[in-house]
Amino acid sequence: MEEKTSKKTYPVLNPATGKFIGEIIETPLEQVTGYYQYARKVFPVWRKTALADRINYLRQLRLYIVNHLDELAYKISENTGKVTVEALNAEILTILDTIKYIEKHAQRALQKRKMPTPLFLFGKKSYIEYKPRGVVLVISPWNYPFQLAMIPVISALVAGNTVILKTSEVTPLIGTIIAEIFKNIKLPAGVVQVVHGGKELGAALVKGKPDYIFFTGSVHVGKKIQAEAAQELIPTTLELGGKDPMLVFADASLDRAVKAAVWGAFTNSGQVCMSIERLYVQRKIYPQFIEKLQQETKKLKLGFSEDDDIGSITLPGQIDIIKAHVEDALSKGGKLLTGQLPKDWDTKKGLYIAPMIIIDIKQNMKIIQEEFFGPILPVIPFDTEEEVIRLANDSVYGLHASVWSANTQRAKQIATELIFGNIVINDVIISAANPHLPFGGTKYSGIGHYHGETGLQMFCYPTAVVWDRGRKKTELHWYPYKGKYPLFASLIQNYFGKRIHWLNVIKSITRLLKK
Repeated sequence: MEEKTSKKTYPVLNPATGKFIGEIIETPLEQVTGYYQYARKVFPVWRKTALADRINYLRQLRLYIVNHLDELAYKISENTGKVTVEALNAEILTILDTIKYIEKHAQRALQKRKMPTPLFLFGKKSYIEYKPRGVVLVISPWNYPFQLAMIPVISALVAGNTVILKTSEVTPLIGTIIAEIFKNIKLPAGVVQVVHGGKELGAALVKGKPDYIFFTGSVHVGKKIQAEAAQELIPTTLELGGKDPMLVFADASLDRAVKAAVWGAFTNSGQVCMSIERLYVQRKIYPQFIEKLQQETKKLKLGFSEDDDIGSITLPGQIDIIKAHVEDALSKGGKLLTGQLPKDWDTKKGLYIAPMIIIDIKQNMKIIQEEFFGPILPVIPFDTEEEVIRLANDSVYGLHASVWSANTQRAKQIATELIFGNIVINDVIISAANPHLPFGGTKYSGIGHYHGETGLQMFCYPTAVVWDRGRKKTELHWYPYKGKYPLFASLIQNYFGKRIHWLNVIKSITRLLKK
């Protein structure tokens, strides 16, 4: 949509260096209606575009990303403060894998699907047709701003929807990058529109009555969006927070579990909805585990270069949240083993916080019960299987968990007792990296799932169709009812009883046809 009114601009800084990297033009609230009008105008054409052609646009998108790999990795890193290895693996690789999945499986997932028809609907056939919803509003977060914007956008597109994308105002240049990419692959104008702004714009977009809302972000904002959407019965998918536990049993591979805990807690500076924010270690190996955990953590390098391990915090305000959790834990008996006390943090030259391991933690502490979204690893020992399952489930969140044991059968059984949407065994976080699996949480971690066939079909509304050739003059269940009750009763008893008596079933149907 052409923007004609005067705009408010604001500068964008690299959180790792504090340097100016660009500026953004904020989308005026009064233009929201125009964006929706344009999206609705384009929708009928886009939905009739052959699925094979829509898939081909995504193929071009994949090739464009591959051909501009280094440039995109650096820009993502520059906007977020994360190291380039994480920009490459967690942001770009995941998108490419998802596009590959869509290229291979979208035709099957979105095509008309024949369905069985019961005996009592004799002579009819049934199928499901998946139809695009219309205009999809995607509101994406700042922690993985490229991946968590692009995957719902491309899933909505291939299903035949048009999209309005609002990227986070914390990492706004990612939105301009996405808009430029779609322009370069010559996606038809208006199919994807990117807007820029904060919570006021987000609220205006939700009030604009999209046909579907996909939101990734905090529980607080997610509840507001859900409440507003409910007024118009707008369907939503909400991908919200997590407080993910890692359960390490004494028979687990110790060295592997330690390395996994360090990476799972500190990757992207802990700014991951699936970060390990609660580590439970069986008491038998607890002392040895803690010693190795400290050794591995102290090896990590903070910085912004290609060879560094941990980048900066992305959102300046997140520093205060992390600080509050750490100070609360330490004031209640927690002990800091690595990192620095909050009073010693110096974030003037970059929003860096050294990774922290904290022990002597209690289950009821804020650091265990509330999401902190930062480089903190609180550790609690446990004795029994029953105890740790109870501790892990003791949370308002239910996004992701991991179970560590050499006995995979026991680990799988424990996984069935954990109230989480995603669980991995002897690994961490990786569920979201498999595009074949649905991804979503329980409890406060959100509503709905995406990825996999579910993630494509949810951007459609299914239409159930039953059809008949229309050659018969009447149907068994139509009027008149005279004399039909005993025949229907006999039919039901002979078909649904302990054994099917086919001869009696056929007799009942024959008599009903004569009626």
